[in-house]
Amino acid sequence: MHLAHGIRANPGQFVLFLLQVFFVGALVGMTRTVLPVLSESGFGLAQGAFNLLASFVVIFGVIKAALNLVAGRLSDHYGRKRVLIAGWLFALPVPALLLIADSWGWVLLATVFLGINQGLAWSMALNSKLDLTHAHQRGLVNGANEFAGYGGVAVAGYLAAIAAEQLGARQGLFTFGLAVILVALVMALWSARDTLPWAHAQQNAHPAGKPPPRRTGLAFFLHATAGNRSLLAINQAGLVEKFTDTIIWLFVPILLVARGADLVTAGFLVGIYGMVWGAGQLVTGPASDKLGRRGLITWGMWLCGGGIIAVVLGHSPGLWATAMAISGVGMAMLYPTLGAAVADHCEPAERAGTLGVYRFWRDFGYAVGALALGLIATATGGIEAGFWFVGIAMAVSGLWVAIGLRPAEAVD
Repeated sequence: MHLAHGIRANPGQFVLFLLQVFFVGALVGMTRTVLPVLSESGFGLAQGAFNLLASFVVIFGVIKAALNLVAGRLSDHYGRKRVLIAGWLFALPVPALLLIADSWGWVLLATVFLGINQGLAWSMALNSKLDLTHAHQRGLVNGANEFAGYGGVAVAGYLAAIAAEQLGARQGLFTFGLAVILVALVMALWSARDTLPWAHAQQNAHPAGKPPPRRTGLAFFLHATAGNRSLLAINQAGLVEKFTDTIIWLFVPILLVARGADLVTAGFLVGIYGMVWGAGQLVTGPASDKLGRRGLITWGMWLCGGGIIAVVLGHSPGLWATAMAISGVGMAMLYPTLGAAVADHCEPAERAGTLGVYRFWRDFGYAVGALALGLIATATGGIEAGFWFVGIAMAVSGLWVAIGLRPAEAVD
C-alpha cells in the first residue's frame, strides 16, 4: 500500500497529534504556577528550602530525559501508538497523588509519573508528525508541535491558578489534571494511527538506496550526541536553553508574588512567555526551513538570556510582561529550530533515536538547571543571583552555536 507523506495528505492525523502534544503540555503547565508559589502553604515545604523546591524540577528533568532516550528506540520496535498510549497510562496517578499530597514527598512521586508521561507521549506526538511529513516541512512541523505543546503549558498554567484559587491547590490540580488525561487517552486509543510505516517508507525511498549502518547502545548514543561538531553544538544548546524554562517554572512565580503580584496575575504573566513562545513558532519554524537554523538559534539564545535578566531588574507588571514576551520570542526562535536541525543531521531510519538522544540532553537541562539554581539560591540566601546565572549561560551557549553549527542538506 502506498503511503503518502505531507501535511496535506494526512491532515486529520496531523491535527490529532497536535492535540496530543497540547494535552501533554497542559498536564505539566498546571504545575508551573501553583506548585512553586504554594509549596509552603499548600504542600508543607519549609520556607527558604531552595534545594527541596528545586528537587521536583530535577526529578522531572531526569525522568523525562531518560524516557526521551529510550522512547524513540522503543517506538521503532513496538510502534508509535503503543508508546503514546503507555505515556498516558503512566499519567493517571498524577492527579490522585497531588490530591492526597500533604507533604513534598507526594509531589515528588507525582513528578516521577509526570516525567514519564512527558518523555513518552510528547516524544511520540512529535515523531508521529515527522513520520507523516516531508523533510522540507521539518521546521514547520517542529514549530506547530511546540506551538501546541507550549500553548497548552500557557493555557493550563493560567486555568490551574484559577482552579487553585477557587477549589484549593490539591482539588484544583486533581480536577483539571484528570480531565486532561482522560480526554487525551481516549483520543490516543480510538483515533490515533501508528505512523511507523510512514517512517519505513521514507527510509526505503532514501537516495542512498540502503539503510545506514546499524548502531546500538553506547555507540549510537555517542554518535547522536557528538557524531559531528554540529550535533554537539545542538545538544549543548538544548541542555542550556532549559535553564530559561527552569527558572521561569521555579523562581519567576515566586519573584513576582514576592514583589506584589497575586497568584492569578503571576500565572497570567508567566503565561505570556508560553503564549508568545508557542504562537511565535508558527512563524519561526517554517522560517528556519528557508533562512537556515544557525542565526535563529543563536539570536534566540541571546534574547532569552536578556529577557531573564530583565525580569529580575523589573518591579512592575508592565516590565515583567515585556521581559516575559522577549524570552518567549527567543524561545520561539531557538526551540523548533534546534529540533529541525537534529533531523537535518540524521538518517530517517535513525531519526526517532537521534531525536531521543537530543531530547535526553535537552530535558536533562531541567535537572542541571534546577540543581544549579537551588545551589546558587542556597549559597546566596535568595533567588536573584540565579537570574544572572541563566542570562550568562544562555549568552555563552548561543556563541557556541554561532561558531559550531554548520548548515546541512535535509533529506527525505
